[in-house]
Amino acid sequence: MIKRLRDKKFYLPIAGLALILAVFLIATAFSNKDVVASVNGDSISKEELYSTLVKQYGASSLSALIDNKIIEQEAEKKDITITDKEITEELQTYIDSYGGEEAFQSALEQSGLTENDVKSDVENYLKIEKLLKPEVKVTEEEMKTYFDENKESFNEQEQVEASHILVDDKKTAEEVAQKLADGEDFAELAKEYSTDASNAESGGELGYFSKGEMAAEFEEAAFSMAKGDISDPVKTEYGYHIIKVTDKKAAIEAVYEDHKEDIKEILFDQKLQSEYATWLQEKKDEAEIENTLED
Repeated sequence: MIKRLRDKKFYLPIAGLALILAVFLIATAFSNKDVVASVNGDSISKEELYSTLVKQYGASSLSALIDNKIIEQEAEKKDITITDKEITEELQTYIDSYGGEEAFQSALEQSGLTENDVKSDVENYLKIEKLLKPEVKVTEEEMKTYFDENKESFNEQEQVEASHILVDDKKTAEEVAQKLADGEDFAELAKEYSTDASNAESGGELGYFSKGEMAAEFEEAAFSMAKGDISDPVKTEYGYHIIKVTDKKAAIEAVYEDHKEDIKEILFDQKLQSEYATWLQEKKDEAEIENTLED
């Protein structure tokens, strides 16, 4: 099954949120101060700072807030509500698209945002999804066409699961190889000898990998081995590897029925983007909007 990477088009851009947050923090921090900085005795006023922020970022930030207000009002008209469970599930999809919790939290820290800021955007997205879902149709023919045109991306490649012991020189590699031949434990030798700090303590475990992910010499050896085999020392640019293959998975050609729901979600998201732009403009045309930054 492929990972579903939700398009973030409908989320208020992180940069925009950061700017809005910055203005709020400035307003709080300097609420009782007219001067926010000085250079060689020349003051910079709070008013100058606000003016600069508004000129540079005000139009785009206000436009995003207007869009969000329209979404909020339209959702209220149709009695659309979003549960905490729905937000949590969608947020997890968002986190997965960053590569996991650690990468996601790092992105938040760099942007000066909190998880609650992102949850607010996720809630907006889910409102849009519910508002427009009746208008977005994905046909069987469209799904089959997408599968045929992208079949290779659904195929499962041949994979090898392996562990390795990496050492700097041939002499040490031969020493380890002899100990393995004498019956010593591979994982324990990896902990003792391997210079690959990322997996030495786990016995040299590399997990599953496909062709194209490892050094060419390493890959050639690993994919030619049978499950349970231990290689002779293999030289790469990183040093000398002794490889143990612990499992193998044959390539699997994708079948349409197995990926039908994934494809439906992909096409739905694509159509939702297009439909949203049209829908939002229609709602803006119908609404009475007063934007003082455009006056």
